[in-house]
Amino acid sequence: MYRTAFLDIPPLTRAAGSVRLPGSKSISNRVLLLAALCDGVTVIEDLLDSDDTRVMLEALATLGCGLERLGPTTVRVRGLAGRLHVREARLFLGNAGTAMRPLTAALTVLTALQGGRFELSGVPRMHERPIGDLVDALRQLGGTIEDLGQPGYPPLAVGAPAPTPLRLDAPIQVRGDVSSQFLTALLLALPLAAQTRAVTIEVVGELISKPYIEITLRLLARFGVEVQREGWSRFTIPAGARYTTPGCIHVEGDASSASYFVALGAIAATDAPVTIEGVGLDSIQGDIRFVEAAQAMGAHVEGEANRLHVRRGAWPLRALDLDCNHIPDAAMTLAVMALYADGPTTLRHIGSWRVKETDRIAAMAAELRQLGATVDEGPDWLRVHPLGTDGRGWRAAAIHTYDDHRMAMCASLAAFNPARVPVRILDPQCVGKTFPDYFETLWSVVEAAPADIPVICIDGPTASGKGTLAAAVAQRLGYHVLDSGALYRVVGLAAERAGLPTDEAALAAPALAQRLGALAERLPVRFADGRIWLAGDDVTDAVRSEAAGMAASRVSAVPAVRAGLLALQRGFRRLPGLVADGRDMGTVVFPDAPLKVFLTASAATRARRRYEQLISRGETASIDGLLADLEARDARDRSRAAAPLKPAEDALALDNSEQTIEQSVDTVLTWWQRSRPFGG
Repeated sequence: MYRTAFLDIPPLTRAAGSVRLPGSKSISNRVLLLAALCDGVTVIEDLLDSDDTRVMLEALATLGCGLERLGPTTVRVRGLAGRLHVREARLFLGNAGTAMRPLTAALTVLTALQGGRFELSGVPRMHERPIGDLVDALRQLGGTIEDLGQPGYPPLAVGAPAPTPLRLDAPIQVRGDVSSQFLTALLLALPLAAQTRAVTIEVVGELISKPYIEITLRLLARFGVEVQREGWSRFTIPAGARYTTPGCIHVEGDASSASYFVALGAIAATDAPVTIEGVGLDSIQGDIRFVEAAQAMGAHVEGEANRLHVRRGAWPLRALDLDCNHIPDAAMTLAVMALYADGPTTLRHIGSWRVKETDRIAAMAAELRQLGATVDEGPDWLRVHPLGTDGRGWRAAAIHTYDDHRMAMCASLAAFNPARVPVRILDPQCVGKTFPDYFETLWSVVEAAPADIPVICIDGPTASGKGTLAAAVAQRLGYHVLDSGALYRVVGLAAERAGLPTDEAALAAPALAQRLGALAERLPVRFADGRIWLAGDDVTDAVRSEAAGMAASRVSAVPAVRAGLLALQRGFRRLPGLVADGRDMGTVVFPDAPLKVFLTASAATRARRRYEQLISRGETASIDGLLADLEARDARDRSRAAAPLKPAEDALALDNSEQTIEQSVDTVLTWWQRSRPFGG
């Protein structure tokens, strides 16, 4: 997951390939709570690993639930059997509505039956999300709930030291037109109170997001509770209801997350389809009906039991006027698809967007306008006028995400704009709420023209700090790193392992030079997690020795070696971008890079830095000897026939003799921001 302040997405051209979805958030947190409430052990497979499920797991652990990780997405839950093992605790639930609302209801019922007091809070945005209608329903029931902040909003305290009688003789009424999570919370909690008599819930007003209630009812049945319903207005939990474990339960892939890749296929899969694994047309999630909306806009979709194949059909996409009550979360994706349509698209009955992670109607309207679109909005509707497929009207934009995962993922689809302008996603780590690896998954199935993938080149002499600076800049931008010096060191090591000499006298022989060039061209090198691998061996430490550095300096002067590595180095230009350090990155390897930095420092400064580095590693060194070696390397690098060390004509000089690494990073990032089309 990217933990950068922003992530720049270059213009994207096409999409194809397969993606596997993370588990459904809606199913994951429902199943976790049901498993915690029932008697026995439940193994949950393909559980979503995200911010929302983590806060639910932490809350259940605090309550005394037995939890065991069997794998990254598999958890064994030993249930509480409807009994409170802990009678007092504070639970922090982040911005997870699927944890806050059901836990509030379940703990209100349990404390009424057994006594206890619990405080539930979240991030500031959670304290702005209404919960008053659920609280009103629970107070009708006889539950004890205290407002710890603004009435009708978290934080809350539920329960009292002694049990209190519940009023089950009359139906519990709850509004259905604000959020379906209020009804879901009651449906999950009230089986705990229906031991001797049936409990009825009546919905006041029109129930929105009905498909999410379908998910709840189906999962209740899996855990042994069959709820009787009369339409969508009356739900009865039978007397004697009791949660029983299904033993093992599988979590479907998230259908809301599937919407981004369905849209991706509709927009950009022109040659081969985008295949989405983990969810099919028979999904229990209502958001699978997003497929119908995408088909209405022109997408070509083929479905299997647990897989979808999507490619572009009509182009431009066809405009829609759609009641989106059945796909409230996935409908956000339609708003971005509308930019590529043949007329205005209107999304209706989306009032629930106003009380989600942010006011999604206002947020979506504001950010689509930044991209250049004309957008109209109302209390529960949004109309998006297309920007067209000819490139006119599109603008490069920095998209605010409002700490809302769906804003970030939807906005990424604007990178396919025909104007070939980049899109900046602010606070990309917000996708961790439901899809932590979203952007990495996106890169795996999209393409960009190599010239559109940004590169920052950092060249300079030996020991100037290029590698440290490049790694730090790449971390701040979420880019890949190419340490070309390491490549030459690996060539030297590979030559040694192959029995090829690398001393200056031997390198003068044309036959040896050609053999080294062929070795470089086929170099089986891999960089991963800060380590360097050569043919499966970790050689990180071996290539950092002074001897390896000297060998690298000698082989780098061989034209055949430089030619052999050229294609390999250019292959590191991958989405979303690259920071490349070396001695000829800006002059030879990436002459089209939009930012080239020539990093310098005096030879004496570089010798001192190298000396301190070696001493810290426990190696012996002499400053005088290091200085002489550096000066000799500088002379060799400047005078070599192949790509001599020199700044590119358009490079910016950065002397870091008196700078900290943080100051150098800030300087480079300031230059980078000035080169971007986002206004600063």
